[in-house]
Amino acid sequence: MSYLELDGLAKSYGEIAAVHDFNLKVEKGEFVSLLGPSGCGKTTTLRIIAGFEKPDLGMVRLDGLDITAVPAHQRGMGMVFQAYALFPNMTAWGNVAFGLRVSKRDSDYIERRTHELLELVGLAAEGQKYPGELSGGQQQRVALARALAIEPKVLLLDEPLSALDAVVRVSLRQEIRRIQTQLGITTVYVTHDQEEALSISDRVVVMRQAEIEQIGTPIDIYTSPRTHFVATFIGTTTQFEGVLEDKVLGRVRCADIVLSVGTNAGMAVENGDPVIVFVRPEAIQIAQPGEQIEADNMLTATLQAVTLLGPVIRLSLTSGGLDLVADVNTNERSRFTRGETVLLHFPAEACRVMQNIPA
Repeated sequence: MSYLELDGLAKSYGEIAAVHDFNLKVEKGEFVSLLGPSGCGKTTTLRIIAGFEKPDLGMVRLDGLDITAVPAHQRGMGMVFQAYALFPNMTAWGNVAFGLRVSKRDSDYIERRTHELLELVGLAAEGQKYPGELSGGQQQRVALARALAIEPKVLLLDEPLSALDAVVRVSLRQEIRRIQTQLGITTVYVTHDQEEALSISDRVVVMRQAEIEQIGTPIDIYTSPRTHFVATFIGTTTQFEGVLEDKVLGRVRCADIVLSVGTNAGMAVENGDPVIVFVRPEAIQIAQPGEQIEADNMLTATLQAVTLLGPVIRLSLTSGGLDLVADVNTNERSRFTRGETVLLHFPAEACRVMQNIPA
């Protein structure tokens, strides 16, 4: 039996479905992220787990017990909100100790526990500062320590980093993962940032329009998307629209070209089905001038733009009216010129094939 179980959850506001037929099992100590665009239902799901919202249908179980009707303050959940929600008239120390005082823990335990948590989040020297004297990142660390103070059964985080700048977000998300791993606490994390979800989660739940699109490990979500939405929402991808010509040999005809896509490239499709072939940008290689290439898929393309993305250069190309994207090492930037013609290639195993269903 899983530690946290969400069974058939549904929640609507009037005629608008916020969550529909949501099913998820979370193991003890697991870090699971709910990922999706705004309005997909991820925060509503988190609030149902916390007890702040009552589902119209379905059940929430924790360690085998049905807690669907249990009030929020009796569930033993720790919550970290997008807004820091700290008490402005209390120091960092006072904010962390607040829940322990409400629980009427003895003073020695409160002293020891608060010190341990401030040290855990790297704020041992900032305990006597008020929220207004702390940076955004420090305030969110205090909020995290406060949520952990009561030793929650499950830690819930609702887009806790979205108000922070990029550098602080990267640093703090790794701190959250470090602390979660160190404590072994079961965690459900809500975010719309795919990089955030993929970098720190054991599993990711991709949501769209109140429903689950796919559940899997970060690598599975990225390399083996099961729906068109997941393939395009997670990362960048080139799309070839065509018809499955030969399922046995793994051939897809896209206008005047035939792509080799392998025989295990995606969802079940049959010969003659309209399909989309997805290829990630890191799989597309650009041949060196004069290089002789023997590859599954080779195309001549025109380079439209060269964009620096830090560790990689993103090449935007066109081939026969089709837009393509390829990522190459930053040190190769000098060899590419806008408007030049290049030879690109990618292996059959880099292709992911799905049936092309009209929207």
